[in-house]
Amino acid sequence: MSSRTWPTVLAALVLAGTIVGLGVANPVPVGRISTDRLGPDSGEQVSAYLDRARATLGSEGDSEPGTQHWALVSLDAPVTPSQLLDVVGDVRVSQVLFRVPLDRVQTPMVAIPVAANRTAVERAPSVAAARLQSSVVGHDRPSLLAAHSATELSAGCACVVGATVRGSLDQLRALDTVPGVRAVEALPADAVAGSFAVSPLLPSQTSIVVPGPDDGPIPGLA
Repeated sequence: MSSRTWPTVLAALVLAGTIVGLGVANPVPVGRISTDRLGPDSGEQVSAYLDRARATLGSEGDSEPGTQHWALVSLDAPVTPSQLLDVVGDVRVSQVLFRVPLDRVQTPMVAIPVAANRTAVERAPSVAAARLQSSVVGHDRPSLLAAHSATELSAGCACVVGATVRGSLDQLRALDTVPGVRAVEALPADAVAGSFAVSPLLPSQTSIVVPGPDDGPIPGLA
């Protein structure tokens, strides 16, 4: 190897060492992976989901007393926040799921986190309405749909289709038997808040979990 080649080789080795050193000192962050999900799968038979949800509640004695689980409550029909609180009783509500019913129209789902008190739950519709109103940018179909949903929520509509709750398996099994509750699906006790997706079984989904028609008129849309 000639004397003029050595500086080039040495420079390449130094550069390679620098790159490796930087990689060790500043590793690429590993993305957080979460597979937890509450709710039916797209295309799933409703009867299969109901059986699957019930199986997550186990049987008496399946968990230590007091062990808390995150769970999804899907309702038979839309209710008001006050009615939701009557349904869940002492079970803590952490998220209220709103969807304004409109014939043959796919209205947006709005999930509102709430504090552990009745007032927060009852104020959730106004928070959902404000969020929807902020997405109104014109007179196109999505904007008018958001505006209509915001108006209905502000008026106190019965638009709660589900809720994320936290309770013991005993509490969740009892909740599953309450009139108006269609399904309760629980996650394992080690599930972390904020790391799972939620999609309730909608009252309109009776045989298979698929989107309904979206060809109906929206009030205010010419």
